[in-house]
Amino acid sequence: MGAVVLDDAGRLLLVRRRNAPGRGLWSVPGGRVEPGESLPAAVAREVREETGLTVRVGEEVGRLTIPGDGVVYDVADFACTLVDPGARPVPGDDADAVVFADAAALQRLDCTPRLLETLRGWGALPG
Repeated sequence: MGAVVLDDAGRLLLVRRRNAPGRGLWSVPGGRVEPGESLPAAVAREVREETGLTVRVGEEVGRLTIPGDGVVYDVADFACTLVDPGARPVPGDDADAVVFADAAALQRLDCTPRLLETLRGWGALPG
């Protein structure tokens, strides 16, 4: 699962992945659901672990399946709002960098495969 977080300026929160899959590529914060954890709780935990930010998890914005090495990932992304809009993100956990990116910056970043295309199709990208 993943978090689609926009700041007050309409920029998308992205993390650069420290580990495989997608090491070195930019993506929305997210990860695995722990046993007994709800999807919203997992989304909030992953955002906090990867960026230090606290979010309120809203509605699902989209879902897709991603084939992996011997597995298939069922990914649900959720719209999230920042609890403290003035807080600054700090990379942590499996992120080696974090940024809020506007539409122009998104075009320059090396993102995970189909990220921008998928988010655009869901209407979840910054203007």
